[in-house]
Amino acid sequence: MAAIAWETEDRPLGDAEVEAALDAALEHGGRPGLALGVVFVDDARLAALHAETLGDPSPTDVITFDLGEEGGGPAGELWVSVERARTVAAERGVPVARELALYLVHGALHLCGFDDREDADRARMRAAEARVLEVLGYPPDALPHDA
Repeated sequence: MAAIAWETEDRPLGDAEVEAALDAALEHGGRPGLALGVVFVDDARLAALHAETLGDPSPTDVITFDLGEEGGGPAGELWVSVERARTVAAERGVPVARELALYLVHGALHLCGFDDREDADRARMRAAEARVLEVLGYPPDALPHDA
C-alpha cells in the first residue's frame, strides 16, 4: 500500500493505477508489499529537490529515496514529475499514463536493488521495466527510456 500525494492538479493516472504499477514493480524486484510514499510534483519542485539532495539542479523524472524498513513508516519514497512525464510522452509519442507508469516502475525497481549507472545494469533495468510494463498492459515502447 502506498501513501499517494498529488501536488499537481494534472493526474494522468488514478491512484489504483499508481498502486498497480508499484505493486507489479515490487513483485518483479522481489520486495512485494513494501510500504512506499509517492509524491507527484511539477518540474520546478522536482528540480529543486534534485539540486538539494543530489547537487544537480537539472530537471529529472523521478527521484527515489530508500528510507529503510525501520520505524513503521514507508520504506521508500518516490518523487515524480507529472510535468516531465507529459513533456517526454509528447516527444516520444507515447501516452502520458504510460510514461508516468514507467517513472513509478523505475523508481520502485531502484528500491529493489536495480541500478542504471553502468551499461550492463542499465540494460537489466530496461529489461525489467519492459517486463513490468507489459504485465501492466502497456504496449512496448519504440524508443528507449534514455532517448
